[in-house]
Amino acid sequence: MGATLTGAVVAALVLAAVAPAHAAGPGPAGFGDPYYPLAGGGGYDVGHYDLRLAYEPATDVLTGTTTVRLTTTTGLSSVNFDFALPVRSARVNGRDVGFAQHDHELLVGAGGDVPAGTELTFVIGYSASPSDTHAEVPVTRWKRTPDGALAIAAPTMSPWWYPSNDHPGDKATYDVSITVPDGVEAISNGELLGTYPRGDGRTTWGWFSGEPQTTYATFLAIGQFDVRRSTTGDGRRVLTAYSTALSGTAARESVERTPELVRFLEGRFGPYPFADLGGLVTPHTSSALETRTRPAYPARAFRDGPNTYVVVHELAHQWFGNSVSMSRWSDIWLGEGFATYAEWLWSEANGQGTARELADWTHRHYPADHEVWDVAVADPTPRYQYGAAVHERGALALQALRTEVGDEVFFRTLRTWAGRGAGGHGTSVGFAALAEEVAGRDLDGLFGTWVFGAGKPVLATAVAAEPASFRQVHRR
Repeated sequence: MGATLTGAVVAALVLAAVAPAHAAGPGPAGFGDPYYPLAGGGGYDVGHYDLRLAYEPATDVLTGTTTVRLTTTTGLSSVNFDFALPVRSARVNGRDVGFAQHDHELLVGAGGDVPAGTELTFVIGYSASPSDTHAEVPVTRWKRTPDGALAIAAPTMSPWWYPSNDHPGDKATYDVSITVPDGVEAISNGELLGTYPRGDGRTTWGWFSGEPQTTYATFLAIGQFDVRRSTTGDGRRVLTAYSTALSGTAARESVERTPELVRFLEGRFGPYPFADLGGLVTPHTSSALETRTRPAYPARAFRDGPNTYVVVHELAHQWFGNSVSMSRWSDIWLGEGFATYAEWLWSEANGQGTARELADWTHRHYPADHEVWDVAVADPTPRYQYGAAVHERGALALQALRTEVGDEVFFRTLRTWAGRGAGGHGTSVGFAALAEEVAGRDLDGLFGTWVFGAGKPVLATAVAAEPASFRQVHRR
């Protein structure tokens, strides 16, 4: 049966993280990320999530049963998940167990003391309106829309629609099944297994993600969408979805070029890492997100006309962020900096400003006393983890590396990083070590200046003036 955790109990769970590895006790209330101490949980590794959901747009009620298959990595008596909705029931390996909730923390008994290496299957049932404001959870990231709902956000989204280990350090495969009224679409990641009319005025949409993905890159979009399906020449499945509330054709003209843009990026980064690709566009979100296999774009990204740069950016994340994921949030530049640099490569390929020109202009744009230089790219702090301190400075670091080692070594480094790390995780230190390995020489000075140190570095080269095409194309 459920109970409410006090703040003192939650504090005790955090302290449990320092317990000896051989002792069975409550699972740590966080994954151990310095930026978000309570994000995720410790002592286990999730292999698969199976989400069975039903949503009623008229009432904003989400009813779900989430099955979490995991393996313990230390002795545990209970497991900590991130979840904000009230839980109705919990079972472990077929047995009813106790659970307790406080804020976003859900503590579920493991059915007794279990040693490391134990496989556990948790089945958690719930039903609630995610948009309701609860005393313990004053903010929701679930967004009710005029025709449905969106679960699209970073750095955290899953606690408002399924219980999870909400940290990019623990990726898993997914089955997502969503039942909605007939005539309503329910879009998620990966392969659309099918749509199944139930005969009661509702239809179930089934999705499968067979490659490990992070919780924040797992999404759900429910509403009225124009869904388009096709197959690339090499057999990859393409699915795009456009809100019927969109006006104009700019979004479609941009996102329908996804297969072409993937081929372009494959020439720089190596083979596309997944079997599915596509995109989703809605007017009900304000920023793009690299949701795995199917990036989510806001309608506002195309308000001035076609915009392939935002598409290139989010597609680059499929290699850097979704396939090779960050181990901790301080390493976010390994996704955002690389995706921004992909935009520069697309500009270079289209004669709209070379990567060197764009780097030089960006470097000049921020004076030495600008706050963007106050942190290290590899440790931007939560305050600066989104924005120029990571996006532009991360791209500047890559251009500095390219200038130092030359194009052949630089692109071989990117392809090797994407290939070796596919399906796993990377760190800033690991990328620096790989760059040195591929270059065959010491690069400590370069990485110390551009990645691990604060302050405005000196560029090795400079361009006299900003490219005219930069003003026209890149300032949307």
